[in-house]
Amino acid sequence: MKRYILICLSLLVIASCGTDPKSEVPETTSKPDSAQPEHIVSFSDEQLKSVGIVVGTPQLENVSGMLSLQGTIDVPPQSTVSLSFPLGGYLKSTKMLPGMHVRKGQVLAILEDMQFIQLQQDYLTAKEKFKLSETEFSRQRDLNSSKASSDKVFQQSQAEMETQRILMNALGQKLEVIGINPLQLKADNISKSVSIVSPINGFVSKVNVNVGKYTSPTDMLFELVDPRDIHLALSVFEKDLGALAVGQHVTAYTNSEPDKKFTAKIILISKNLDQDRMAEVHCHFEQYNPSLVPGTFINGEVSVNNKKALTVPEEAVVRWENRFYVFTDSGNGKFEMREVKPGVISKGIQQIEAAGIDAGTRMVVKNAYSLLMKIKNTEEEG
Repeated sequence: MKRYILICLSLLVIASCGTDPKSEVPETTSKPDSAQPEHIVSFSDEQLKSVGIVVGTPQLENVSGMLSLQGTIDVPPQSTVSLSFPLGGYLKSTKMLPGMHVRKGQVLAILEDMQFIQLQQDYLTAKEKFKLSETEFSRQRDLNSSKASSDKVFQQSQAEMETQRILMNALGQKLEVIGINPLQLKADNISKSVSIVSPINGFVSKVNVNVGKYTSPTDMLFELVDPRDIHLALSVFEKDLGALAVGQHVTAYTNSEPDKKFTAKIILISKNLDQDRMAEVHCHFEQYNPSLVPGTFINGEVSVNNKKALTVPEEAVVRWENRFYVFTDSGNGKFEMREVKPGVISKGIQQIEAAGIDAGTRMVVKNAYSLLMKIKNTEEEG
């Protein structure tokens, strides 16, 4: 018995020694310690002196100059036409592409369907029955005047004529809705196809059909835009609303062509603020340019005077990926990259706004781009 117990204990010891410790204790992979986030940059005292970085504080003062705003090219709902067709059909042909200019009455596409033939047939049949009922009514009226027929028969003929008139006119209205003139419709010019025409002068912004596709009345086939009312929608902070007024001139330009300027005038200042405490300012271009495509990001500058704001030297603000930043001093040669909203620029002074930054915040006021370049170089090396 003792021998049996010793054998069991020996087996248990051997089994425990052969167990892979990795199966009992999960392996913890040591990740490289990122000592600093990407928006923190460090400099030694010697580096600070060599690159000429100067630390200071923002100033609260009155500024006069240009208020810089950002926004997009917008189209009001009344200038956008979503084109559908009241009856379903198969698209026979179209040559439309997004961006094409169209004129009012121009054929955009041609649809085919059996119901177009049926509707024309029903109208012509109703028209002939109306003529017959009109003749019968005239005959019964003459007979009734001489009392050769009863009043009842005369009234029935009149009701039949009016019924056919209603049916004919209703079918005629349906034909007009799909673009067929009932006055020109005859038995020998019944067509299996109808044309979809442009209701405005403008350009095509969307094409949602292709040849051979069956379209239903709920499908949006084309979207057209009337460029006469394309305008500029700029976003402005609540604190800057008081510096703007209807009628002020705006100079607009795109990021791709900053030297190409467009002149606009403020026509509406929204009173509703979004979650970022910003409102929309709508401007009309004095002269529309075809390069101003709806949705294009665009910059705007408005001249303002005597505006109280937090300001820093222009070289304290850096631009990266269409956003603006400053570097606040965290001490011990560390600087934190903080996003700001730019404002008026005048005589080398830049207005800024950001949560947590005030007149007592220490930040880099000279050679801020040296810090940005170090962050970029660090990312490229990583």
